[in-house]
Amino acid sequence: MNRHIGIAAVSAEGAALCYRTICAEGPATLGRHAHPEVSVHTYPLSDYMVHIDAGRWDDVGAMLLSSGEKLRAAGADFAICPDNTAHQGLDLVRARSPIPWLHIGEEVAAAAAREGFRRVLVLGTRYLMEGPVYPRALGAAGIAHEIPDAPTRERINTFTFDELVNGRFEAPARDYFVGVIRGFRDRGGDAVGLCCTEFPLLVSPADSPLPILDSTRLLARAALREATRSRDRTKERC
Repeated sequence: MNRHIGIAAVSAEGAALCYRTICAEGPATLGRHAHPEVSVHTYPLSDYMVHIDAGRWDDVGAMLLSSGEKLRAAGADFAICPDNTAHQGLDLVRARSPIPWLHIGEEVAAAAAREGFRRVLVLGTRYLMEGPVYPRALGAAGIAHEIPDAPTRERINTFTFDELVNGRFEAPARDYFVGVIRGFRDRGGDAVGLCCTEFPLLVSPADSPLPILDSTRLLARAALREATRSRDRTKERC
């Protein structure tokens, strides 16, 4: 029997992409129209932003813990959060959660290591790029990282909150992101981490001058593996 996935959503577009990926890619493993059971809970993004803007990461973590409890009550066996920025709060409380969590940064770092990338450009919200989530995750895998300069971080942050979280994925933003990635490629970079879950909706592999690490889909695929793990092991014993 497959395990029940809980999604603690923060922003709608990234969470929707994660959910769609689980449902769309489930049949490849489970059969036609099949995917694991999924429950989603989210508080309004505005509630999260009050704490994120103030740097109150413990309060962000408390909101995720509350989502985790609601997901556990709904029957979820484990949880994921398709929001990179909020992981700064999750890292503070993960050990106290009523159910286990997969970690988006750890999944991106594992994928980078599998691909042999040694130097990764991390793109995300300003809070994410300036925070500890990816230095810790990539560093643990022995992978160097770079973030853009301060004006570029601010411009990316503005695109994120003015457009992307509102479902606007337009050419000027895409062109800007591609230019930033191209500059990193020209400095000898290996890959770009799309470390905001909306970014893969803006920049596709065909758009990018470098290989991309799609944090949203990597997390969704990790959840599918985790949800079907017991099923696969049962098959092996048969």
